[in-house]
Amino acid sequence: MTVERLLRTKGNAVVTIRPDASLADASHELAARNIGALVVSEDGREVSGIISERDVVRSLANGGASALDRKVRDVMTTEVVTCAPADRVDDMMAVMANRRFRHLPVMQDGVLCGVISMTDLMRKRIDEIQHEADAMRSFITGR
Repeated sequence: MTVERLLRTKGNAVVTIRPDASLADASHELAARNIGALVVSEDGREVSGIISERDVVRSLANGGASALDRKVRDVMTTEVVTCAPADRVDDMMAVMANRRFRHLPVMQDGVLCGVISMTDLMRKRIDEIQHEADAMRSFITGR
């Protein structure tokens, strides 16, 4: 399965935040949308970075409550690994597991077109396993 097919199933809505937003703004957005990361972008098309719950927690641990006044640009990960719609889901799962991150922006022709998460990939894999189990059960029972 490709990333493009996964995005067709789950949707390709991307939540972005500007680099000059505060960590308080980022925290509110993460909580309000019940998501684990925001793509940092000036225009919603190019990726400047990514900020995750982990980044916010690290900043709070190091700076206390005043860290919430910091700018997203000061805390975000700037070396963002991305993928393309044609990439294989299994390959992207391996990349995320090996690099120890949970969100991967999807880029097509240099433009942000989606985000996949480790949760998306695990859900897909569980669906595949369930389908295989159902097929085996039907084969064995003749139904």
